[in-house]
Amino acid sequence: MKAINPPKTGTIIALLVICFDQITKWWVLNIALISPNGIALTDFFNLVIVWNSGASFGIFSDGPGWVRFALISFAVIICIILAIWLMRSESNVCIFGLGLVIGGAIGNSIDRIRFGSVLDFLDLHIGHLHWPAFNIADSGITIGVALLILDSVKTKRSS
Repeated sequence: MKAINPPKTGTIIALLVICFDQITKWWVLNIALISPNGIALTDFFNLVIVWNSGASFGIFSDGPGWVRFALISFAVIICIILAIWLMRSESNVCIFGLGLVIGGAIGNSIDRIRFGSVLDFLDLHIGHLHWPAFNIADSGITIGVALLILDSVKTKRSS
């Protein structure tokens, strides 16, 4: 099966992730959670406001001010590398994965530029055991990486 137009498709996917991420963050900040207490939606899912000034799972959140700029710079470099990979990709799974990761990285970088930290608002838990809060951009990155791993395994098997 021939790959769909990689740059166009990957860019559309990235833009969809960025838009959905930023719209949901706006909604949470301006409509859903005016009170910072959060909203319990189910026995295992809440909407909360958590500002993450670090990287994944809050790593480097207690770091000096330059960490913010380092994380933004790192995201830009990664997005450039992934965009080059996207242009050369011939696998639809890889194209979708790259678009999701690029969109997620840009979505979180927009937060770092605007607010100095990333807004996380999705809180999954079992009883008192909580997974770290996350957002749509984080979900895009996670699903995208999973697709890239799947594509890599699939490609190695067919070799």
